[in-house]
Amino acid sequence: MTATTNDMPAKQERLTLISPGRGLFDLDLGALWRYRELLVVMVMRDIQVLYKQAALGAGWAVIQPLFAVIIFTLVFGNFAKMPSDGIPYPVFSYAAVLPWTYFAEATRRGATGLIDDANLIRKVYFPRLIMPLSKVIAPLVDFSISFCVLLVLMVAYGVMPSFKILLVFPLVLIATMLALSIGLWLGPINVRFRDVKYTLPFMLQIWMYASPIVYPLSQVPAEYKFAYSLNPMVGVIEAFRWAICNTAAPDVMALAVSFITITVLLLGGLVYFKRQERMFADVI
Repeated sequence: MTATTNDMPAKQERLTLISPGRGLFDLDLGALWRYRELLVVMVMRDIQVLYKQAALGAGWAVIQPLFAVIIFTLVFGNFAKMPSDGIPYPVFSYAAVLPWTYFAEATRRGATGLIDDANLIRKVYFPRLIMPLSKVIAPLVDFSISFCVLLVLMVAYGVMPSFKILLVFPLVLIATMLALSIGLWLGPINVRFRDVKYTLPFMLQIWMYASPIVYPLSQVPAEYKFAYSLNPMVGVIEAFRWAICNTAAPDVMALAVSFITITVLLLGGLVYFKRQERMFADVI
Protein backbone atom coordinates (compact mmCIF):
# COMPACT_ATOMS: atom_id res chain seq x y z
CA MET A 1 0.00 0.00 0.00
CA THR A 2 1.41 3.37 -0.98
CA ALA A 3 0.80 6.38 1.24
CA THR A 4 -0.55 9.58 -0.25
CA THR A 5 2.04 12.34 -0.36
CA ASN A 6 1.28 15.99 0.24
CA ASP A 7 2.05 17.00 -3.35
CA MET A 8 -0.48 14.49 -4.69
CA PRO A 9 -4.03 15.73 -4.15
CA ALA A 10 -6.33 13.15 -2.63
CA LYS A 11 -9.04 11.77 -4.94
CA GLN A 12 -12.25 13.69 -4.45
CA GLU A 13 -15.46 11.73 -4.14
CA ARG A 14 -18.72 13.01 -5.56
CA LEU A 15 -21.68 12.55 -3.26
CA THR A 16 -25.30 12.66 -4.38
CA LEU A 17 -27.92 13.51 -1.80
CA ILE A 18 -31.32 11.88 -2.42
CA SER A 19 -34.25 13.33 -0.53
CA PRO A 20 -38.03 13.18 -1.02
CA GLY A 21 -39.86 16.15 -2.47
CA ARG A 22 -41.50 18.47 -0.01
CA GLY A 23 -44.15 20.26 -2.05
CA LEU A 24 -47.43 18.67 -3.07
CA PHE A 25 -46.63 19.16 -6.75
CA ASP A 26 -42.90 18.53 -6.49
CA LEU A 27 -43.10 15.68 -9.03
CA ASP A 28 -39.53 15.90 -10.41
CA LEU A 29 -40.67 14.83 -13.88
CA GLY A 30 -37.33 15.97 -15.27
CA ALA A 31 -35.79 12.83 -13.72
CA LEU A 32 -37.58 10.77 -16.38
CA TRP A 33 -35.49 12.47 -19.03
CA ARG A 34 -32.26 12.06 -17.07
CA TYR A 35 -33.00 8.33 -16.69
CA ARG A 36 -34.37 7.88 -20.22
CA GLU A 37 -31.81 5.19 -21.05
CA LEU A 38 -33.00 3.15 -18.08
CA LEU A 39 -36.56 3.54 -19.31
CA VAL A 40 -35.59 2.14 -22.72
CA VAL A 41 -33.77 -0.78 -21.08
CA MET A 42 -36.77 -1.64 -18.91
CA VAL A 43 -39.17 -1.47 -21.86
CA MET A 44 -36.93 -3.78 -23.91
CA ARG A 45 -36.64 -6.14 -20.94
CA ASP A 46 -40.43 -6.34 -20.55
CA ILE A 47 -40.84 -7.07 -24.27
CA GLN A 48 -38.25 -9.84 -24.16
CA VAL A 49 -39.72 -11.40 -21.03
CA LEU A 50 -43.18 -11.37 -22.61
CA TYR A 51 -42.16 -13.65 -25.48
CA LYS A 52 -39.42 -15.62 -23.73
CA GLN A 53 -40.04 -19.39 -23.87
CA ALA A 54 -43.37 -18.84 -25.64
CA ALA A 55 -43.83 -21.34 -28.45
CA LEU A 56 -45.99 -18.97 -30.51
CA GLY A 57 -44.05 -15.85 -29.55
CA ALA A 58 -45.58 -12.71 -31.01
CA GLY A 59 -48.42 -14.83 -32.37
CA TRP A 60 -50.22 -14.34 -29.07
CA ALA A 61 -50.61 -10.67 -29.96
CA VAL A 62 -52.85 -11.81 -32.83
CA ILE A 63 -54.56 -14.82 -31.27
CA GLN A 64 -56.05 -13.04 -28.25
CA PRO A 65 -57.95 -10.23 -30.04
CA LEU A 66 -58.76 -12.42 -33.05
CA PHE A 67 -60.46 -15.12 -30.99
CA ALA A 68 -62.34 -12.46 -29.03
CA VAL A 69 -63.65 -11.02 -32.32
CA ILE A 70 -64.70 -14.49 -33.54
CA ILE A 71 -66.68 -15.10 -30.35
CA PHE A 72 -68.26 -11.64 -30.41
CA THR A 73 -69.20 -12.05 -34.08
CA LEU A 74 -70.89 -15.39 -33.46
CA VAL A 75 -72.72 -14.39 -30.27
CA PHE A 76 -73.52 -10.71 -30.76
CA GLY A 77 -73.28 -10.34 -34.53
CA ASN A 78 -75.08 -13.50 -35.68
CA PHE A 79 -77.27 -14.59 -32.77
CA ALA A 80 -78.12 -11.30 -31.02
CA LYS A 81 -78.13 -9.32 -34.31
CA MET A 82 -76.38 -6.37 -32.68
CA PRO A 83 -76.19 -3.32 -35.01
CA SER A 84 -72.75 -2.36 -36.29
CA ASP A 85 -73.23 1.10 -37.83
CA GLY A 86 -73.40 -0.28 -41.36
CA ILE A 87 -70.00 -1.98 -41.41
CA PRO A 88 -69.21 -5.73 -41.21
CA TYR A 89 -69.46 -6.84 -37.60
CA PRO A 90 -65.98 -8.47 -37.48
CA VAL A 91 -64.37 -5.15 -38.46
CA PHE A 92 -66.73 -3.25 -36.16
CA SER A 93 -65.80 -5.34 -33.12
CA TYR A 94 -62.09 -5.66 -33.93
CA ALA A 95 -61.77 -1.87 -34.17
CA ALA A 96 -62.92 -1.70 -30.54
CA VAL A 97 -61.25 -4.87 -29.23
CA LEU A 98 -57.87 -3.60 -30.42
CA PRO A 99 -57.62 -0.46 -28.22
CA TRP A 100 -59.36 -2.25 -25.36
CA THR A 101 -56.92 -5.18 -25.39
CA TYR A 102 -53.99 -2.79 -25.26
CA PHE A 103 -55.56 -0.72 -22.49
CA ALA A 104 -56.44 -3.76 -20.35
CA GLU A 105 -52.97 -5.28 -20.66
CA ALA A 106 -51.20 -1.96 -20.01
CA THR A 107 -53.41 -1.34 -16.98
CA ARG A 108 -52.73 -4.80 -15.58
CA ARG A 109 -48.98 -4.43 -15.97
CA GLY A 110 -48.91 -0.88 -14.66
CA ALA A 111 -50.87 -1.80 -11.54
CA THR A 112 -48.75 -4.85 -10.64
CA GLY A 113 -45.33 -3.76 -11.93
CA LEU A 114 -43.99 -2.53 -8.60
CA ILE A 115 -44.40 -5.96 -7.03
CA ASP A 116 -42.84 -7.66 -10.06
CA ASP A 117 -39.71 -5.49 -9.67
CA ALA A 118 -39.60 -5.57 -5.87
CA ASN A 119 -35.95 -6.66 -5.72
CA LEU A 120 -34.91 -3.77 -7.95
CA ILE A 121 -36.72 -1.26 -5.74
CA ARG A 122 -34.90 -2.50 -2.63
CA LYS A 123 -31.41 -2.36 -4.13
CA VAL A 124 -30.95 0.83 -6.09
CA TYR A 125 -32.40 4.31 -6.48
CA PHE A 126 -34.03 5.50 -9.68
CA PRO A 127 -37.25 7.42 -10.35
CA ARG A 128 -39.95 4.91 -9.44
CA LEU A 129 -42.24 6.49 -12.01
CA ILE A 130 -40.17 4.72 -14.66
CA MET A 131 -41.70 1.39 -13.62
CA PRO A 132 -45.39 2.03 -14.42
CA LEU A 133 -44.37 4.06 -17.45
CA SER A 134 -42.32 1.20 -18.91
CA LYS A 135 -45.14 -1.25 -18.21
CA VAL A 136 -47.67 0.72 -20.28
CA ILE A 137 -45.24 1.30 -23.16
CA ALA A 138 -44.23 -2.34 -23.69
CA PRO A 139 -47.71 -3.59 -24.80
CA LEU A 140 -47.60 -1.14 -27.72
CA VAL A 141 -45.62 -3.81 -29.58
CA ASP A 142 -48.60 -6.18 -29.36
CA PHE A 143 -50.89 -3.34 -30.41
CA SER A 144 -48.80 -2.66 -33.53
CA ILE A 145 -48.89 -6.32 -34.57
CA SER A 146 -52.64 -6.57 -34.01
CA PHE A 147 -53.19 -3.31 -35.91
CA CYS A 148 -51.63 -4.86 -39.02
CA VAL A 149 -54.11 -7.74 -38.72
CA LEU A 150 -56.95 -5.21 -38.54
CA LEU A 151 -55.80 -3.64 -41.81
CA VAL A 152 -55.82 -7.07 -43.46
CA LEU A 153 -59.30 -7.74 -42.08
CA MET A 154 -60.55 -4.41 -43.45
CA VAL A 155 -59.25 -5.21 -46.92
CA ALA A 156 -60.87 -8.66 -46.76
CA TYR A 157 -64.27 -7.11 -45.97
CA GLY A 158 -63.87 -4.19 -48.39
CA VAL A 159 -63.65 -1.46 -45.73
CA MET A 160 -61.22 1.13 -47.00
CA PRO A 161 -59.61 3.48 -44.46
CA SER A 162 -59.41 7.22 -45.01
CA PHE A 163 -56.89 9.85 -43.94
CA LYS A 164 -58.59 9.82 -40.52
CA ILE A 165 -56.67 6.64 -39.73
CA LEU A 166 -53.76 8.92 -38.78
CA LEU A 167 -55.78 9.93 -35.70
CA VAL A 168 -55.14 6.44 -34.31
CA PHE A 169 -51.80 7.63 -32.93
CA PRO A 170 -53.12 10.40 -30.64
CA LEU A 171 -55.99 8.14 -29.60
CA VAL A 172 -53.55 5.41 -28.56
CA LEU A 173 -51.63 8.06 -26.62
CA ILE A 174 -54.82 8.94 -24.74
CA ALA A 175 -55.39 5.25 -23.94
CA THR A 176 -51.79 5.07 -22.73
CA MET A 177 -52.37 8.06 -20.45
CA LEU A 178 -55.45 6.38 -18.99
CA ALA A 179 -53.64 3.09 -18.37
CA LEU A 180 -50.75 4.98 -16.77
CA SER A 181 -53.05 7.00 -14.53
CA ILE A 182 -54.77 3.85 -13.25
CA GLY A 183 -51.38 2.21 -12.71
CA LEU A 184 -50.25 5.23 -10.68
CA TRP A 185 -53.25 4.84 -8.38
CA LEU A 186 -53.35 1.06 -8.09
CA GLY A 187 -49.59 0.44 -8.02
CA PRO A 188 -49.01 1.93 -4.54
CA ILE A 189 -52.24 0.35 -3.29
CA ASN A 190 -51.01 -3.01 -4.56
CA VAL A 191 -47.80 -2.57 -2.57
CA ARG A 192 -49.82 -2.47 0.65
CA PHE A 193 -52.75 -4.70 -0.28
CA ARG A 194 -52.06 -7.54 -2.71
CA ASP A 195 -55.78 -7.95 -3.36
CA VAL A 196 -55.39 -5.69 -6.40
CA LYS A 197 -53.79 -8.56 -8.32
CA TYR A 198 -56.95 -10.65 -7.92
CA THR A 199 -59.53 -7.89 -8.14
CA LEU A 200 -58.22 -6.12 -11.25
CA PRO A 201 -58.96 -8.86 -13.86
CA PHE A 202 -62.53 -9.10 -12.58
CA MET A 203 -63.02 -5.33 -12.70
CA LEU A 204 -61.53 -5.10 -16.21
CA GLN A 205 -63.96 -7.74 -17.43
CA ILE A 206 -66.91 -5.73 -16.08
CA TRP A 207 -65.41 -2.55 -17.54
CA MET A 208 -65.19 -4.17 -20.98
CA TYR A 209 -68.94 -4.81 -21.16
CA ALA A 210 -69.56 -1.29 -19.86
CA SER A 211 -67.74 0.02 -22.96
CA PRO A 212 -69.09 0.17 -26.55
CA ILE A 213 -67.16 -2.84 -27.83
CA VAL A 214 -69.83 -5.33 -28.86
CA TYR A 215 -72.45 -2.62 -29.41
CA PRO A 216 -72.39 0.98 -30.71
CA LEU A 217 -72.84 4.02 -28.50
CA SER A 218 -76.13 4.72 -30.33
CA GLN A 219 -77.67 1.79 -28.44
CA VAL A 220 -77.32 3.59 -25.11
CA PRO A 221 -80.53 5.49 -24.17
CA ALA A 222 -80.16 9.26 -24.36
CA GLU A 223 -81.00 9.80 -20.67
CA TYR A 224 -78.09 7.56 -19.62
CA LYS A 225 -75.57 8.75 -22.19
CA PHE A 226 -73.84 11.35 -19.97
CA ALA A 227 -73.41 8.93 -17.07
CA TYR A 228 -72.26 6.27 -19.51
CA SER A 229 -69.71 8.67 -20.98
CA LEU A 230 -68.05 9.03 -17.57
CA ASN A 231 -66.35 5.79 -18.57
CA PRO A 232 -63.22 7.33 -20.16
CA MET A 233 -62.83 4.44 -22.61
CA VAL A 234 -66.17 5.26 -24.25
CA GLY A 235 -64.83 8.31 -26.06
CA VAL A 236 -61.56 6.59 -26.94
CA ILE A 237 -63.22 3.50 -28.45
CA GLU A 238 -65.85 5.45 -30.37
CA ALA A 239 -63.22 7.83 -31.80
CA PHE A 240 -60.95 4.89 -32.65
CA ARG A 241 -63.75 3.13 -34.50
CA TRP A 242 -64.59 6.36 -36.34
CA ALA A 243 -60.95 6.87 -37.39
CA ILE A 244 -60.59 3.27 -38.59
CA CYS A 245 -63.95 2.46 -40.13
CA ASN A 246 -65.10 5.94 -41.16
CA THR A 247 -68.34 5.57 -39.19
CA ALA A 248 -70.48 8.44 -37.92
CA ALA A 249 -68.62 11.18 -36.09
CA PRO A 250 -67.97 10.32 -32.43
CA ASP A 251 -70.04 11.91 -29.69
CA VAL A 252 -68.35 15.21 -28.79
CA MET A 253 -69.64 15.05 -25.23
CA ALA A 254 -68.22 11.55 -24.75
CA LEU A 255 -64.85 12.67 -26.07
CA ALA A 256 -64.78 15.76 -23.85
CA VAL A 257 -65.79 13.82 -20.73
CA SER A 258 -63.18 11.14 -21.48
CA PHE A 259 -60.40 13.67 -21.94
CA ILE A 260 -61.27 15.60 -18.78
CA THR A 261 -61.58 12.41 -16.72
CA ILE A 262 -58.24 11.07 -17.96
CA THR A 263 -56.50 14.40 -17.26
CA VAL A 264 -57.81 14.53 -13.69
CA LEU A 265 -56.91 10.88 -13.05
CA LEU A 266 -53.40 11.34 -14.43
CA LEU A 267 -52.59 14.51 -12.47
CA GLY A 268 -54.04 13.05 -9.28
CA GLY A 269 -52.21 9.77 -9.90
CA LEU A 270 -48.86 11.53 -10.31
CA VAL A 271 -49.29 13.36 -7.00
CA TYR A 272 -50.48 10.24 -5.17
CA PHE A 273 -47.67 8.07 -6.59
CA LYS A 274 -44.97 10.58 -5.60
CA ARG A 275 -46.43 10.86 -2.09
CA GLN A 276 -46.38 7.09 -1.64
CA GLU A 277 -43.11 6.11 -3.31
CA ARG A 278 -40.99 6.89 -0.25
CA MET A 279 -42.46 3.87 1.55
CA PHE A 280 -42.13 1.36 -1.33
CA ALA A 281 -38.79 -0.13 -0.24
CA ASP A 282 -39.98 -0.55 3.37
CA VAL A 283 -43.35 -2.15 2.67
CA ILE A 284 -42.74 -4.11 -0.52
